[in-house]
Amino acid sequence: MTDHATARRNMVSGQIMTNRVTDERLIEAMEEIPRERFVPHAKRAVAYVDEDVEIASGRYLMEPMVLARLVQEAGIGADDVVLDVGCGTGYATAVMSRLAGTVVALDVDGSLAAEAERTLSGVDADNAIVVTGPLAEGYARQAPYDVILLSGAVDHLPHALTDQLAEGGRIVGVLREPGRVGQATLWARHRGALSSRSLFEASLPPLPGIARPVRFEF
Repeated sequence: MTDHATARRNMVSGQIMTNRVTDERLIEAMEEIPRERFVPHAKRAVAYVDEDVEIASGRYLMEPMVLARLVQEAGIGADDVVLDVGCGTGYATAVMSRLAGTVVALDVDGSLAAEAERTLSGVDADNAIVVTGPLAEGYARQAPYDVILLSGAVDHLPHALTDQLAEGGRIVGVLREPGRVGQATLWARHRGALSSRSLFEASLPPLPGIARPVRFEF
């Protein structure tokens, strides 16, 4: 039987703290949240490996190190309102719930959203709410957001998401382009303008329903 508490400590010490993650609140959250609860029962033995873990067909729990670095770069404050786009079963939401004022967990898959709601309730993420809808549309009802996390790779930022970002807000995620290594990226809004900078190389499975619009040429 896997000792999940030991595996969790090893994940934090071996994958998180050795990869430029120094935010003590984030480290404490990842030491506390039982990641194994957010994966199918048959895969709980590999819940703490340093890779993405499949939670449903085509859907994955983000690699712990990539998640930790993205969340750290987002600089989530205690009063921030956060949107987790593509929350899956809710692990990233649970981690961020320990850092933020409110976390809105959005997924297009109703069954995953229902699982996230049940699991988040079980880890006392009382400041998290789960909603269902197209990922590219965000969730305008709770906007504006101080932080938006993309829990999967995208090839562009949908306008609906950038429109829901508050002044001074940050978006973090992995931007992928054909034939190139994915780039963990931070976007920030300052005086109405959106700027971006690459953070580190990263590879994540894509989020469903977020694809660059096809351009027709004549």
